[in-house]
Amino acid sequence: MTKVKSARNKTIDTSLDDGYQYLERCITVNNPVNDIFSILDKTVLGDSLEVLKYLPRECVDLIVVDPPYNLTKKFNKNTFSRKSKLDYESYSRKWLAMVAPILKSNGSIYVCCDWETSIIIGNVLGDYFKIQNRITWQREKGRGAKANWKNGMEDIWFATKGDQYTFNLDAVKTRKKVIAPYRIKGKPKDWQETETGNYRDTCPSNFWDDITIPFWSMPENTAHPTQKSEKLIAKIILASSNENDIILDPFLGSGTTSVVAKKLKRRYLGIEMDKQYCLWAEQRLEMADTNAEIQGYVDGVFWERNSLAEQIAVKNSTEQKVEREASLPSEQTIFDFLEMK
Repeated sequence: MTKVKSARNKTIDTSLDDGYQYLERCITVNNPVNDIFSILDKTVLGDSLEVLKYLPRECVDLIVVDPPYNLTKKFNKNTFSRKSKLDYESYSRKWLAMVAPILKSNGSIYVCCDWETSIIIGNVLGDYFKIQNRITWQREKGRGAKANWKNGMEDIWFATKGDQYTFNLDAVKTRKKVIAPYRIKGKPKDWQETETGNYRDTCPSNFWDDITIPFWSMPENTAHPTQKSEKLIAKIILASSNENDIILDPFLGSGTTSVVAKKLKRRYLGIEMDKQYCLWAEQRLEMADTNAEIQGYVDGVFWERNSLAEQIAVKNSTEQKVEREASLPSEQTIFDFLEMK
């Protein structure tokens, strides 16, 4: 008996038989690429360790990497088997050595890890790039343990090719509600007084506690077992790239990096070896044509968690303002009216 999903369950789980048209949009790369622009905004079906060697040197501005963690885990029909620490380090060095020449001299790279692989990645990343920081984000989801602490955190290492790199601070500030606003001579000090409340845009730290793991009622959710949220990747892309920059994800999974890059007006290239995940990536890219929203990122601002009511109020206020402005007579209309008088 076929299981029927709830009407609220928006999980993307289109089968290969039902979504063959999406898979047909993917490309393969089996020969050296002379012009990176000839394959941009595509999903490459293939093994990244094979595809990467064909890409031009210094052709991308930002690399987002979410490699398999050192766990035995099944990814659709492929299984990544847990390795010894030395073997996982060797595996990490292999793909790091391949992406390093592809990154531009002023480019950045972010590498996702769990607590255990973070130790290994942090140890080898500095051999290829200049480490700038380690971000820890609160994942929350995860199984409890009877004799250990619940694993509710993950790391993201931030590194650059050189000393000159992009970092857009204002683009990734977090908007938080001001509980006890401070004023100087009656005017707000480092906060904004708005129709929907009092807020402060705070500088981002390397601890992110405002991320929601994709779940079944979110339109971005897929059946991929380790999918990262669009909000998480949006913070990385906005901070370390500009519009029309080129973003590479060599372990694309179900497409989050490419989808967010498209929504934020960047160019993208994703590599994924599993046909099912490539299909979902292309399906999500099509969905982004008509819906560029990123949950938790409203009106160009990141919001703290549990602030949905405020986000909706701001969105409605902005839409009403646009409608009011659209209904006002233009300068040309006023000029024509005065000429008639």
